[in-house]
Formats: sequence, C-alpha cells, structure tokens
Amino acid sequence: MRIATSDPVDLFVIGGGINGCGIARDASGRGLSVTLAEMGDLAQATSSSSTKLFHGGLRYLEYFEFRLVREALEERETLLVAMPHISWPMRFVLPYHEDMRFESNTPVSRILGRLMPWLKGRRPAWLIRAALYTYDHMGGRKILPPARTLDLTRDPAGRALKPKFTHAYEYSDCWVEDSRLVVLNARDAEARGATVLVQTKVISAERRGDLWHVVTEGPEGRAEHRARALVNAGGPWVEDVIRNTLRINSSEGVRLVRGSHIVTKRLFDHDRCYFFQGTDGRIIFAIPYEQDFTLIGTTDHDHKGPPGSATCTPEEQDYLCAFASEYFAKPVTRDDIVWTYSGVRPLYNDGAKSATAATRDYVLSLDENGPPLLNVFGGKITTYRRLAESALARLAPHFPQAKPAWTARVALPGGDFPQGDRAALTARLQADHGFLTPAWAARLIRAYGTEAWQVLRGACNAVELGRDFGATLTEAEVDWLMQREYARTAEDVIWRRSKLGLRMTVEETNALAAYMRSAQDRALSPAAEGGR
Repeated sequence: MRIATSDPVDLFVIGGGINGCGIARDASGRGLSVTLAEMGDLAQATSSSSTKLFHGGLRYLEYFEFRLVREALEERETLLVAMPHISWPMRFVLPYHEDMRFESNTPVSRILGRLMPWLKGRRPAWLIRAALYTYDHMGGRKILPPARTLDLTRDPAGRALKPKFTHAYEYSDCWVEDSRLVVLNARDAEARGATVLVQTKVISAERRGDLWHVVTEGPEGRAEHRARALVNAGGPWVEDVIRNTLRINSSEGVRLVRGSHIVTKRLFDHDRCYFFQGTDGRIIFAIPYEQDFTLIGTTDHDHKGPPGSATCTPEEQDYLCAFASEYFAKPVTRDDIVWTYSGVRPLYNDGAKSATAATRDYVLSLDENGPPLLNVFGGKITTYRRLAESALARLAPHFPQAKPAWTARVALPGGDFPQGDRAALTARLQADHGFLTPAWAARLIRAYGTEAWQVLRGACNAVELGRDFGATLTEAEVDWLMQREYARTAEDVIWRRSKLGLRMTVEETNALAAYMRSAQDRALSPAAEGGR
C-alpha cells in the first residue's frame, strides 16, 4: 500500500548506524524536524562490529593524524560523562620487547628509516614513551589517570604473559557498548521529536524543486517523504546510495576495510586490556569481555563483496590466535573461540597503499546542486558526536533557525548519574529488587542505567517479570526492547541490545524468536489497530 505524502521535514537521514543516529539526535535537539530510515536494525553493520573502545587511536600518531587523535582524546571524557552506564575507563597494558616493528609505510617509520637506519624498523622504547606522553597531554585529560611504567615480574598483568615480557607501559582509554550507544542516540532523537523507522529501506530519492522526494519500503508498505535536506549516512552502503539510490555521478567513494574479531574463553583474571604489537607492525587488543570471555581483534583487510557479507575467515581466526599466542604464556587456539564477528569500515578512499594506512578520519561532502545532500564518509565511533556537530555546521546556512550545538556532556537515556557511581547504582537496584543476583543487577545497570527500574516494572519477584528466556532475559525486558528500543528480531535482542547470545541455547533463542513474532502479530492485528 502507499502511505500519503507527509509534510516536509527539515532533514531526512538515510542510515541507522552511529553517524546517522548521532546526526538525527543533534538536529532534533536544535529544533529541526527529522526522519531517519534504517533498512535493517539499528547498528546492524559497522556500528555493532567495533572493538568497543572510545579511544584516541594511539597508533594513528604514526600516521600524523593529529587532528583526529586530538579530537578523539577530547571526546573520551565528554562521552564518559554522558553515558556512564554503557561506557567506563579502562587501563591498557602495552608489553614491550625489542622485536616490535613499525608498519613499513607509516610516515614515522619512513622518517626514522632515513634518520636512524640502525633501528631497522624497530619501535624504540623512547618513542613509545614519547607517544604516550603526547597521548596523555594533547587531549585535555582530566578524569582518566596518566600513563605509567609496569614491572611485569611483579605486576599481576604479567602472570598471563610469556616470561620474556618483563616491563610494559600502561595508559588509559575507555570501553563503550557500541550498539547500545546507537540505540540510545536514536531514542533520544525520537524523544526530541524525530521519527525513527527501522526495517525501512530507501528505494529512491530525487530532487524536485526545493525539496527531496524520498520513497521508502517498510513493514507497513511504501511511503513517500519530503525533506529540505538529505543526509546519506549509509556507512558501508554510502557509495551505493549515491550511485544507485540517488543516481548521482560522483568521484568520491569508500574503501571497505574488514575488521574481524574473535571472542574466546577468559584468558586472564584481571580487568585490564592488553595492547599487543606485532613484528609485522600491526596491533591487536585483548580485552576482558562480558565477565567470562576475552575479546581479541582486530584485523585490517580490504573487503570485496557486499558489506553485509563480512565474516571472520578461518585465516583471520588463525592470525589472531597466532598473534595473541606470541604474548600469552598459554597458546590461544581455535578451540578457545566461542564466537566471532566481523564488520566493514567505510573509510574514505584516499588512495592509501594499504588498508591499515587508510585514513580513519571522517569526510563530509556537501552537494548543494539543489536542495542540499550531505554524504558522510568514514569516521570513528569515538568521534561520532563531533562528526554530528560538524554535519550540522555544514548544513547551518540552510537552517538559520537551528539552535546552537548542545550535545556535549548531555546524558543519554539512563545515563543521568555521575561517572564512577555505577557500582552504587547496581547495589541500589539489587536492594530494591531482592530477587536479583549481583550479576543480573550489574547487567541491567550496564545496559539501562537509571532506566533499569522501569524495565523491571516494579516487580517484587522474578515471576512478575513474565517468561524467563534464559540468561536472565525476561519477558518484561523483551517487551521494553520491542516497545522502546526498536528491537524486532531475536538477533536484535541477543546480539545488539545485549550479548546474551553468548549464554543462550538454540532452544532458548528459538523460543524468544517465537514470542517476538507473536507479539508483533498481535500488535499489527485489526483488533489492535482498532483499539488505538
């Protein structure tokens, strides 16, 4: 069926990843009317497949990406304040040994190769110390502790490593629940007036006079929209949207770079992360994950084929296991892997020789040949808020009525409590709901923050939460996710709104999927429609 054309909105945003949802939130808070369409689930691709870090990108200093690193470092603490439930500080342990090498094509490696050829590509200890000093001081750090040197023969972080690693450097960055970050931005955008459409594909968009005319296909059929400006935040599909949806000729494009990760059984018994440097110049992280696991990644390979086809290949699994085994005393094998995931980074195609060297900076391309079109290339999850501000700045001449920038340190839903108080909030939730185990209460606070009380609906016991789907997932929580957080499938719930898929059985997942299908059928039934 065809839904009648609505009144024009100021912005129509294509793409429900972190950039699209961040722009929608920022614009809505400035008083602009916004519609966002996502062809699948929010954070379905790149934005749920990151290494889950708010970080400046220590290794990007080797590429002289100083503006990007400074902006990311400044953002870490800004974002920590706004989302203390889904983001928290972490300490990173960087073991040092003399076999560490630069990737051969970085600007720093080329300069040192000319000035100090006797290094033969090695990363000297003095250079790492200088980089960490720069990292500590170029971003206005206030909350996070500074870097320090560790004696791995005495520090607990050395126990899991091979004996040859006797000293290390420790510095600060931050963890973030990436897919929840996207959903919370979408929710806040909607609370400020935006319309968020999931499972809704933009099938065409064209300029007619002063407006964009956009046609979408969604669960309720085909709809027409009009907008004064169009934002293409399609992520890995941004180039496809330009060429095939908008039918615009453009020389700009993306370089699709696949980043794969493995999740293993827990490999060490502390809460710090490892930063491992390889003899090939690459780096990987080994991060405590979901209490009982370790996350290892990432790879960097040019991706061929559709963006949605990315998987962690057997070769990548072997590479990550071998890389980690160069450091851990107990070798990491394929038998340790419990899950893998892979995402495609839509990097701006700057002509770099390798996937690793391609810029991680974002590029905003404004086409003003008629009503404006803003194409968003690249970006990092750490700088999404600054990207959104920059996007609105580029569009500002077309919307003089828009209010000024406002998002810095403004809490996302559930994040209205002080950074560092998550443990106290968890204890209070458990005290108010005595049937919660400590792990269950902690999971709810990490996901929902101060909204955890609403998710539990005032229940006095577990029975009042309805059906138990396993791994502490209840009917009450599933209903919240469907009604308030755009979840439509079991995969949305157990792999993006949470990571409970690591703990649930196939039977439990199938039961969840059946429940969600039934709930959606009831919501769309004629009786339900008539009761609205």
